[in-house]
Amino acid sequence: MQARYGASERQVCFALRISRSSFRYRSVAADDSALRLRIREITETRVHYGYRRVHVMLRREGWRDNHKRIYRLYREQGLSLRLKRPRRNKSAQRRQPQPQGLYPNHVWGMDFVSDALFDGRRLRLLTVIDLYTRESLGICVGQNLRSTEVAEMLNSIALKRPLPQLLKTDNGSEFAGKMLDKWVYERGIRIDFSRPGTPTDNATVESFNGRLRQECLNENWFMSLEDARCKIEAWRIHYNQRRPHSALGWMTPSEFAEKSVGCQNMQPT
Repeated sequence: MQARYGASERQVCFALRISRSSFRYRSVAADDSALRLRIREITETRVHYGYRRVHVMLRREGWRDNHKRIYRLYREQGLSLRLKRPRRNKSAQRRQPQPQGLYPNHVWGMDFVSDALFDGRRLRLLTVIDLYTRESLGICVGQNLRSTEVAEMLNSIALKRPLPQLLKTDNGSEFAGKMLDKWVYERGIRIDFSRPGTPTDNATVESFNGRLRQECLNENWFMSLEDARCKIEAWRIHYNQRRPHSALGWMTPSEFAEKSVGCQNMQPT
C-alpha cells in the first residue's frame, strides 16, 4: 500500500488497524539448525527415546534450551510419530563421523555374541575391545547377560586400566537402558550408538567377533559354562599376546599397546 498509493507508514497502519511496533518487529530468535540436527541425530541412534530423554541428553552435552523448545522442534520434525522401529536392513541417514580411537583407552567397543553348549543350551558372550590397540579387554561368558553384567564387566576392567572417553555399542537393550546410561554419566563417558541396521558403525568390534567365532567358538565343544569360560579366556590371552594382527604391522595387540604407551611417554607435555 505504501508503494502503490504513496501513503506513509503511519497512514497505512492506521487504515489496517495494525500497530506500528508490530509492523516494525523483526525476529531475534537464535538459529536452531544445529539443535535440530542434534535432536535428529539422537533419535536416529536411540530409536525409542522420547523428547524428555532427548532433552536430558542435550542438557548433559551443554545445551541450555528448555524442554518446551525441545518438544516443539521434536514435533516439527515429525519425530513424535515414530510408532515402530525402522527396518533392520535400512540404514539411517548420514551423521557426523565419530572417532575410532586415537590412543590407548580412548575408545572402547562392546558387543554380544551368541553360541551354544554341546547340549544346545544358550551361551552368550559380551566382548570388550580397545579400538586403537585391538586388545581384547575382557570376554564375559554367561547364559543370560543383562545390563548389570555389562556394568560389572566394565568395573572389573577399570580396576586394571583407565576408563575410556567413548564407548561404541549397538542399540541393544543392555546398552541403551537406564542403568548403563547412569553408569557412563557418573563417570563422564559418552556412548556412541550404531545406527539401526548399520553394523559398519562398529566395524572393529564386528571384525573381532568374527575372529572369535572362527578361531574359538567354531573350533571347540563346550561341555559346561565353566569349560566355555576357560577355553574362551585361553583364546583371549592367545589373541592379545601371541596372535599377530595385520592392521598393527603384524604385531600382537599387547606389543602394539606397549609401543604406543612408550611413544606417548616420550612426547613432551
